[in-house]
Amino acid sequence: MAHIFAELAFTDAVRQVQEEQGSRRAYTRMDGGDQDYNHLISENEAAFIESRDSFYMATISETGWPYIQHRGGAPGFVKALNERQLGFLDYRGNRQYITVGNLRGSDRVSLFFMDYARKGRLKILGRAKVIETEEATALGLSIQEGYRARAERAVVIDIAGFDWNCPQHITERFTLEELRPSIEAMQARIAELEAQLAKEPA
Repeated sequence: MAHIFAELAFTDAVRQVQEEQGSRRAYTRMDGGDQDYNHLISENEAAFIESRDSFYMATISETGWPYIQHRGGAPGFVKALNERQLGFLDYRGNRQYITVGNLRGSDRVSLFFMDYARKGRLKILGRAKVIETEEATALGLSIQEGYRARAERAVVIDIAGFDWNCPQHITERFTLEELRPSIEAMQARIAELEAQLAKEPA
């Protein structure tokens, strides 16, 4: 799981800073592990990923600059194709195509999946490839019913490693859909109280 992530992310310079700041010992548990299995996502990670309506993806440009792009869609637009792969339809946006262009030079990507309401964060490192939408359909990637978008291509990511982050400093935020049940219950209660007041004599 996090062992390969640590191997990829904890460079010598990073480990040196960890030593200096006193956190290296806490992260030694992430060292080692079975290299054949510790980058495979479980049902837990798959369910978390497929319940997201957005994520952030970083690519590397030919000039060495990182570029972060937000990708969004209806919940489930990113799918766990298997224990080693993720896939998503790439919807038309502002047509700058920076991410797509970057992937032609380097297939390395970093993904952040956030659940602000429950303060959850999943980090994934992987290698991405762009495929045509016809091939994506065969993989089970399709636009969710009722979601208005145009898919120009799809992206498949081979997972190299992943790690769950701590919830510290994640500000709780809620979507309208997450708040809707509470709002509707409050509105119903207000209507009930207003009806009771209307029946009382002036």
